[in-house]
Amino acid sequence: MDRVVRTEHGAVQGSSDGEVLSFKGIPYAASLEGPRRFQAPAAPRRWDGLRDATRPSASVPQPAMMPGLRPSWQPGDDPDCLTVNVWTPDRGGHLPVLVWFHGGAYLAGSSSDSGYDGTNLAKAGVVVVTVNYRVGYEGFGWVEDAPSNRGILDQLAALHWVRDNIISFGGNPDNVTIFGESAGAVSVSALVAGSGRRGLFRRAIAQSPAAMYLAEDESRKVGELITGSLGVPATTAGLVDTAPEDLHAAQQRAQVEMNRDRASWTNGTPYGVVFDGEVLSEPPWAALRNGAAPAVDLITGFNRDEATLFTVDLPTEARDPEQLAEGLRLPADLLADYRAAHPGISDAELHTILFSDQLFRMPAVWTAEAHAAAGARSFLYEFTWESPQRDGALGACHGLDIPFAFGNSDGDLIKALIGDTPAEFDELSGAVREAWVSFAATGDPGWPAYQRSDRKTRIFDTPVDVVEDPIASSREIWSAHFPGR
Repeated sequence: MDRVVRTEHGAVQGSSDGEVLSFKGIPYAASLEGPRRFQAPAAPRRWDGLRDATRPSASVPQPAMMPGLRPSWQPGDDPDCLTVNVWTPDRGGHLPVLVWFHGGAYLAGSSSDSGYDGTNLAKAGVVVVTVNYRVGYEGFGWVEDAPSNRGILDQLAALHWVRDNIISFGGNPDNVTIFGESAGAVSVSALVAGSGRRGLFRRAIAQSPAAMYLAEDESRKVGELITGSLGVPATTAGLVDTAPEDLHAAQQRAQVEMNRDRASWTNGTPYGVVFDGEVLSEPPWAALRNGAAPAVDLITGFNRDEATLFTVDLPTEARDPEQLAEGLRLPADLLADYRAAHPGISDAELHTILFSDQLFRMPAVWTAEAHAAAGARSFLYEFTWESPQRDGALGACHGLDIPFAFGNSDGDLIKALIGDTPAEFDELSGAVREAWVSFAATGDPGWPAYQRSDRKTRIFDTPVDVVEDPIASSREIWSAHFPGR
């Protein structure tokens, strides 16, 4: 297999496992040196000769994803980190393309994570691309003289790179599907709702999209909270000499401050997609309901027990639904509706359901519903397979779907979620990958489109199933309390 590909900016040499070629660390934008850390992405420099593409680039600046995990970025790492990784089974093909945007609350994440290795997906006949994009203050923090949503602008630059180069890797530039999980799914939803008419992709898959959107005024307020503790102005000149690790410490202090006064902030984290009028002007479900992307096929979905990943270590008394509802600025009688819908439910169980709904489940349902209402092709799924880890306390938690979507059961974070490879892993992972690949190729994931008349939803478990309106009670409660969402 020929391991050399010529891109628009120079030739790269990848590696082969005999079935799939991989090319890693290919720049799609300029190095983040000096002021470029906080500006819109610029085109990468051309290079002469053959660039080694057998290893991923450095990650973008970020702290560790979770306490105890090895950080993917270290001070002094190469700033030439706005890169893509590509896996292809056939350089001479004209294959569907899947482009992945990782999660991490816009605080962390890297395309080089072993869980995102595209080999198993590529073997099914698609070209897989994973993208490094700016997170943290560089990607989403307020900068007075720079555009908002720089991390999303990075993703758009990567999609332009795919359009212009993917044919050389065996991909079809006219059949691109974007997919992502958590913050990556927020990006997918924002790109569909705000950029669906730009012709950079044809389909989209949003795995556990969160309601991580905020107004420009709040973005500025959060930015001032972070930069104020450093004593620097929120401008390119003021920030350019601020070490990334100092920004990480400042955003952590801001996070603590925001958690003390949760009701004063839209999001529970410092960053989100800003309603800037360029990338996005309103929540995706509002834009999609108005027909923002009629030609884009869309899958959205959620895991049944999303919130357990964040609450499993909380003491029982801390899982207080009344306190949670107050912090989320929810109506007091909403809890009464939940209790009526779930007779005998414990406070801890109600806390999990309410938090899961608010974080991910309702945004996914609203997005699917809105796209279908506009007459577009929309599909919904629920992932219900339960992790055996922590004596089953995680259930079908946030992020549990990722190893099944990629077919990878190795890696520290994945092992923490699923343990040793469970017996049913291959069966369920095969079902998810088959659905994603079929959708990317044809627009049909293998279950009926979502419609208000029956709300048919794929259940990913062993065995897979299709049911109608699996979280009807939650959907109806939120619809009643927020009819104009």
